[in-house]
Amino acid sequence: MARKKKISSFAVNNIKCYGLVILAFLVLMPLQSAGVLNNSVSGQLVPICAYVVMAISLNLTVGYLGELSLGHAGFMSVGAFTGVITAVALSQSVAAPELRLLVSIIVGGLFAGVAGLIIGIPVLRLKGDYLAIVTLAFGEIIKNIINCLYVGIDASGLHFSMKNTNELNLDAAGKVILNGPQGAVGITKIATFGAAILLILFALFIVLNLVHSKTGRAVSAIRDNRIAAESVGIGVTRYKLTAFIISAMLAGMAGALYAQNFSTVAAQKFDFNLSILILVFVVLGGMRNIFGSIIATAILYMLPELLRGIADYRMLIYAIILIAVMLLTNNMKVRAFIDTAMANIKGKLAGRKGGNS
Repeated sequence: MARKKKISSFAVNNIKCYGLVILAFLVLMPLQSAGVLNNSVSGQLVPICAYVVMAISLNLTVGYLGELSLGHAGFMSVGAFTGVITAVALSQSVAAPELRLLVSIIVGGLFAGVAGLIIGIPVLRLKGDYLAIVTLAFGEIIKNIINCLYVGIDASGLHFSMKNTNELNLDAAGKVILNGPQGAVGITKIATFGAAILLILFALFIVLNLVHSKTGRAVSAIRDNRIAAESVGIGVTRYKLTAFIISAMLAGMAGALYAQNFSTVAAQKFDFNLSILILVFVVLGGMRNIFGSIIATAILYMLPELLRGIADYRMLIYAIILIAVMLLTNNMKVRAFIDTAMANIKGKLAGRKGGNS
């Protein structure tokens, strides 16, 4: 009976998550095609989807694995710039933009996964604040490396330099892809809302099935009690590294999608503030609550844009809403507060009735 209930709960959660994403697509896609959405809102659809994937992937690390990572923007930047380089390199040989986008997203995810492996092996041996500091440093290091990186392409292939564009030695028909602090320039915008929705569905498929698999149960056991998990033969390093790499790969794929929605993307965009923003989405949506992460990301990302009409009070209202949502998502305290308030009201009403009689 317990088994049946567990499977039913898993199915309901899946239906909620997939249903919400599909419903959003069915509502927004016709509006975008008909031109009902203004340019500002329409331009935010792909970034919102990229951030939803980021929140889902970070929830795997912070919520299910129980490790505080502040370098998620670093993985996103790795995927973003490797994805852009891949798309530009394929522009002559692959005519279909959909195929170029797909390949660039896969390549961005793979490179981000390799970065997750490299940083995860030493970092996951740390705990608490130490892990957060090292992952934060990783994000800043990646940002500074990209700021110093120059990449170009010509008939002979890709050229790399850490000095300037002149050192690339491109021929007359060559093109600069990464221009140091300016980032990726002259990007052909091939990201679409449909592709973004498919990426969210892919991320949901990976994460939801992972957390309910043998690996996911091992990860949860490690989060709850590492010593007990080790005592029953669970390979702590192996399972933590698996979850961390999958999280990094999804972040890289989101970065590749995000970067190709703009004509120019600089490394400065993927800084510490972005990692904190994604963490805020995860915390406010609820730890280990994928459905909540999707809703929180969509609402909190669009909120500053919706409040732009009252620019003088926009950030004040945004901060108040953040605090209110944070309080409301703490279900146990809210429930206790409501129960106490209802008990007091009932007590007062009973006292009045007794006095009247």
